[in-house]
Amino acid sequence: MEKFTTLTTVAAVLDRPNVDTDLIIPKQFLKSISRSGFGRFVFNDLRFRPDGSPDPDCPLNLPRYRGAGALVSRENFGCGSSREHAAWALLDYGFKAVICPSFGDIFKSNSFKNGLLLIELSQKEIDRLIRLIEDTPGYQLSIDLPAQSVTGPAGFSATFEIDPFRKELLLNGWDDISLTMKKEDKITAYERTHARPWQAAASAVN
Repeated sequence: MEKFTTLTTVAAVLDRPNVDTDLIIPKQFLKSISRSGFGRFVFNDLRFRPDGSPDPDCPLNLPRYRGAGALVSRENFGCGSSREHAAWALLDYGFKAVICPSFGDIFKSNSFKNGLLLIELSQKEIDRLIRLIEDTPGYQLSIDLPAQSVTGPAGFSATFEIDPFRKELLLNGWDDISLTMKKEDKITAYERTHARPWQAAASAVN
């Protein structure tokens, strides 16, 4: 998992509430357990017409949002099913942070475990941020995780709360496997001092 400290990037807007995980990555694309390759399918039903051509009415297809690393949306983002692929798809597409008033609980857990920063701002702050981004082509946000702040042109500035443990994971690039491997010495020591099951069974027979 990549470390997250600071990020300055173009911000994109998806101005709609209750974006569920099936909209983020439709079920027909969940055919792999690899974390890569899902980016091209993110928001597939919004970004593409039934014939596969890009939908010009989808804001994410606007040239002004090309290369965006932050996504700003509305409340209850990531609701719906528990598919971890939603976080994988957003990261693979290039988003490193999502900024909303609130998130689905399971999506939130999956995102932090995969290195996707979720930032919760007030409805008033989101309203202003969306307006600024839509009115300013190429609008860039600067996200500072250590300082827990989001800043941008036209005087936008906000701070956010984050669980200290999740913050530590992101700053260090630690996932669940990394946390386990930090205790490798203790695991090895335990294995050396405890008989293997078949050894214990053999001793009992003798």
